[in-house]
Amino acid sequence: MPIWKRNLIVCWFGTFVTSIGMSQIAPVLPLYIKHLGVDNAALVAQISGLTFGITFIMSAIFSPIWGQAADRFGRKPMLLRASLGMAIIIGCMGFTHNVYELIALRTLQGVVTGFATACTALVATQTDEAHAGWALGTLSTGAITGSLLGPLVGGVIAEHFGLQNVFFITGGLLFVAFILTALFVKEHFVRTDKKVLNTKEIWRALPNKSFILTMFVTFFTLTLALYSVEPIITVYMQQLAHGTSHIAFLSGLAFSASGLASIIAAPRLGKLSDRIGAQRVIFVALIVAGIVFIPQAFVRSPWELIALRFILGLAVAGLNPSVNILIKKMTPPEFTGRVFGITNSAGYLGIFTGAVFGGQIAALLGIQYVFFITSALLLVNAIWVYFKVFKKLNAREITANKTWREQTK
Repeated sequence: MPIWKRNLIVCWFGTFVTSIGMSQIAPVLPLYIKHLGVDNAALVAQISGLTFGITFIMSAIFSPIWGQAADRFGRKPMLLRASLGMAIIIGCMGFTHNVYELIALRTLQGVVTGFATACTALVATQTDEAHAGWALGTLSTGAITGSLLGPLVGGVIAEHFGLQNVFFITGGLLFVAFILTALFVKEHFVRTDKKVLNTKEIWRALPNKSFILTMFVTFFTLTLALYSVEPIITVYMQQLAHGTSHIAFLSGLAFSASGLASIIAAPRLGKLSDRIGAQRVIFVALIVAGIVFIPQAFVRSPWELIALRFILGLAVAGLNPSVNILIKKMTPPEFTGRVFGITNSAGYLGIFTGAVFGGQIAALLGIQYVFFITSALLLVNAIWVYFKVFKKLNAREITANKTWREQTK
C-alpha cells in the first residue's frame, strides 16, 4: 500500500473519532449537567450552551496556532499531541464532580484540538497531485460524518451504557487513534530554518489573497448551514411525527442521512474535482445545497425531511474537499499548515454561529425561516464564488491551454 494511502486511512479514522469527540456531548449535555447537581431548567439550558460552545470558540482561537506549529515541527507531532490530549481530557470528563470541572475540561478540549487541521495539511502535502482531490475528498467524509453522527453516537451510548461511559468510550477511541498514528503515519518533513512569520506577515506574503479569503468565507458558510438546523431538528421532528414515540431515533436518522451521503459522494466528487476543476464542483455544489434547503421548510413527514437531508449531504460532500483542494493550490507549501488552521477556525466559528443562529431565528421567526435564510446565505455565497473564483480560474485555464497549443504547434 502506498504511504499516502496508509496515512489517509489512519487520518480518516482519527478525524472521524475526533469529530465525534467534539460533537457527541450535544444530546447528553443537559442530562449530565443535571447528573452533576443542577436542577433548574433555565440554568441547565444556560450552562449547556456555554459548555457546548466554549470548545468551538477555543478551537477557533488555537487552530491557527497549532497550524503554525505543524509548519515548523511537522504534522505528525501535532496529530500525536491532539489525539493523546483529547483522549485524556474527554476521558477525564467522566470523573467530573461539578459543572465547573466540566466547563474547564471542555475549554481544555478546545485548546488541545487540531487533529483535523494537521491531518488535512499532512494529506495535502504528502499525496501526489494525481490523487490529491480523491484523498482530500475521502478525508473530508471523516470530519463531516463524525460531526453529524456524534450526537447520535453520544445518545446511543448514554442510553445503553450510561452517561459517564460516553466520555470513557470516546476517550478510548481517541487513544486508539493516537496508537495508530504513532505506528503507521509516515511524514517526509524537512524543517525550514527561515524566520517564523506572524499572521500579518503570512497574509502579506500569500498570493491569491481574494481566492483564499473566499474559501474561508465559504467554509464558514458551509458549517453554519450544516449546524443551523441542529438546535431545531428535534422540535421540527415533533411537529412532523405526530404521536410517535421515536422522535430521538428519527432525529438521529435526519442527521445520519447527510453523513451517509457524504461518505458515498465525497471521494467521487474529489475525483471529479481533479478532472474538471474544483472551482466548477464548488460552484454547482453551493447552488444545489442552497436549493435543497428550501423544500425542507415544506415537508409533511419525517421521511421527506430525511430524504432531503440525504440529498443535501450529496451536495455538501462536494464543498469540503473542493475548498481544501483550492486552498492547497493557492498556498505555498511552507504556509499550508497555518492556512488550513485558519480555515478550520472559520469552520469552528461556523459551527458555533450556526447553532446560535438556528435557535434564534426559529424562536423569532419560526422554524421554516431557518431553512429559507440558510438557503439564501448559500446562494449568495455561490454568486460570490462565481465572480471571485469560478470565472478567474476558468480564464486562467483557457489562457494556459491557449499558450500550450501555441507552443506545441
